Amino acid sequence: MGLYNEKILPYLIDWSMAGPTLEHYRQAVLAEVRGEVLEIGFGTGLNLPYYPDHVRQLVTVDPSPGVHHLAQKRIDASPITVDHRMLSGEALPMADDTFDSVISTFTLCSIPQIDQALAEIYRVLKPGGRFFFVEHGLSPDPGIQIWQNLLTPLQKRMAGGCHINRNMRQLIEQQFDAVDVDADYAEKIPKVAGYFYKGVATKY
Repeated sequence: MGLYNEKILPYLIDWSMAGPTLEHYRQAVLAEVRGEVLEIGFGTGLNLPYYPDHVRQLVTVDPSPGVHHLAQKRIDASPITVDHRMLSGEALPMADDTFDSVISTFTLCSIPQIDQALAEIYRVLKPGGRFFFVEHGLSPDPGIQIWQNLLTPLQKRMAGGCHINRNMRQLIEQQFDAVDVDADYAEKIPKVAGYFYKGVATKY
């Protein structure tokens, strides 16, 4: 899977994660970002056009070398100064209480140790800092859940470790002091992969 993950998957991700439906979610979740900003799972840089104008710099992390060259093209074209680091969200080198805002869009599904990644996000946020997220995950519909559980092993192999059956609300609420989540099916996306959790979690 090395050649696939490094040479083919980045283009598939870039294509599948673009489009007006996901653009709407990106714009909505990034609207209130402020201060010192960290983005977890930067991918190919698809969020860059949707940051508010007052965000002039940010730190980003992503462990995949395969997406780096696609991301660099967007970094070069952006007015935002990006400190891009090839790191996993499970082990961040930043000090405690560093960031005002942490961003994750369609990333937590792919992190192997998601609990550790959420603990790291919490750690690097300042008191009062907020974690902005939009993620797909476990549907409340038992019939859809059956298909999500059946298809997740294949999805993990084909989509860079992506799980479509994680209960994102529950996972984030286990780590954060206050969580505000809107969850529903996204338009024009099959329900098995289209139950989206969009929200803000706050560290007190």
